[in-house]
Amino acid sequence: MNHERLQSLLSQFPQRRIAVLGDFFLDKYLEVDPQLAEPSLETGRTAHQVIQRRHSPGAAGTVVNNLAALGAGRLHAIGAIGDDGEGYDLCQGLQALGCSTDGLLRRQELMTPTYLKPRDAGVAGLAGEHSRYDTKNRRPTPADIVNALAAKIEAALTQGEIDAFVIMDQVELPDCGVVTARLRDILSDHAAKHRDILFWADSRRFIRQYRNVMIKPNQFEAIGKINPAPGDEVSQTELHGVITRLRAESGVPVFLTWGEKGIFVSDPEIRLVPGLSVSGPIDPTGAGDSATAGAVLALTSGATPAEAALVANLVASVTVRQLGTTGTAKPAELREALTQWQAQHPHASI
Repeated sequence: MNHERLQSLLSQFPQRRIAVLGDFFLDKYLEVDPQLAEPSLETGRTAHQVIQRRHSPGAAGTVVNNLAALGAGRLHAIGAIGDDGEGYDLCQGLQALGCSTDGLLRRQELMTPTYLKPRDAGVAGLAGEHSRYDTKNRRPTPADIVNALAAKIEAALTQGEIDAFVIMDQVELPDCGVVTARLRDILSDHAAKHRDILFWADSRRFIRQYRNVMIKPNQFEAIGKINPAPGDEVSQTELHGVITRLRAESGVPVFLTWGEKGIFVSDPEIRLVPGLSVSGPIDPTGAGDSATAGAVLALTSGATPAEAALVANLVASVTVRQLGTTGTAKPAELREALTQWQAQHPHASI
């Protein structure tokens, strides 16, 4: 990969048409001024004082945010959210990114999934964050909603205006998110029929349920390890065995992220595309989602799996340096990151 090749890929991003299906969350930040804290007259407990609110699309919306920042041409959101204020804010945020929300079902029986993130104003990174409050739907998704989503998927595919279908399967309770077991089967069948469209899935708990779909587990998702401790790492030997099995099960190339060390790709030979080491404080929130955006745009622009993994690494290296927010990367930043990557890996051949 040289700068000419990277620029050739980047120049095609504005022609790409991407549908993102899955669990759209609202990331809602409350900026708190600790110096204004006061005791509640009723309870005596500390009443934290919010001086600013900001919000942005999260989870599947983070992928949309990164696709838009990288210059994707047309974006479509497909999912199901609540008919509530958070849903309004989420749709406004997606539309501001140029993403169509016609595929988002608004239903009163659902809550719009929300990550509420209070944080101390002026304190960068994780040090400023308070405990998070999560709003999720914890009951099985009604069958009529699943049927309506299946119809949305069918319509998006038959209209012939999609280059890639990104599946963001983030809810860990079985069948309580947008992507239920039935919908995974439907998507796997579609992927087998529509070979001209790239199907890509990211799933925290159910990555092994996809067939004919490119999958991007991280090292712990690949082996089914839940809640790894800080500093945990899966050995390269174990990952090679897992990738071989995943490749055989899915029938298509596998992308497996190994933290800052890089991304393993199977096409079908296994190779590690090294990451870009960054110095200083980092915030890994959303790094995997930003990597997905980079890889999908690269693949639909003609990149090999290894080239796409490198683009994904470059995107993630930019976003992790943005503290206190879910970061994005712009094409110019990828060119700078490639220069740094070449300096760190002078003998790498991608």
